[in-house]
Amino acid sequence: MSPTVEMRAKETGRIEAFSDGVFAFAITLLVLYLKDPALSGGGSLLQGLVSQWPTFFAFVTSFMTILIMWVGHHEMFTYIVRADRQFMFLNGFLLFFVTLTPFTTSLVADHITSSDSGTAAVVYSGSFLLLATAWNLIWRYASGPHRLIAEHITAAQVKAFTRNFYVGPVFYTVALLVALVSGIASVVLILGVAVFYAVGTRSPR
Repeated sequence: MSPTVEMRAKETGRIEAFSDGVFAFAITLLVLYLKDPALSGGGSLLQGLVSQWPTFFAFVTSFMTILIMWVGHHEMFTYIVRADRQFMFLNGFLLFFVTLTPFTTSLVADHITSSDSGTAAVVYSGSFLLLATAWNLIWRYASGPHRLIAEHITAAQVKAFTRNFYVGPVFYTVALLVALVSGIASVVLILGVAVFYAVGTRSPR
């Protein structure tokens, strides 16, 4: 490995390592909202588990979304080989919203079946919309015009990868609007976005 390549690997390696830690921390916090229903007393264990379906539903949705974001972050760094001060702040801005996900998940889990479900879903979908916006900002800064990406990456490759970033803002905006009518439908749509990114997009070549 040449000195230049080694320096670049170190330059982005610290950012990736720090980001991986934040993603792992956020996913770990999600599990804390899963409680043993027997501790609350009353009814059988099966009834308690069934009554906790909003918590499991919100957990799966958030876990899938954070997992997809972590995979996308890893794939993005197959293109990015340099970093500067502005990029590091943009990456931190992205991670800020990642760390909010456990909190918004708890709101949905606690209120999705109540009269406040719409408000909880608005906060939930709104946080993912801000996440998607942060994704677009960080990628567009890094790739335009080939500011931080490898020299051998072609414009066609950049364009193909950029298309992956269009889905999030559009459907999270739709989910935000749907939340005004149905909180559950909004969360289902957010889960659908995660599934799309898992099976409907391709990794960088």
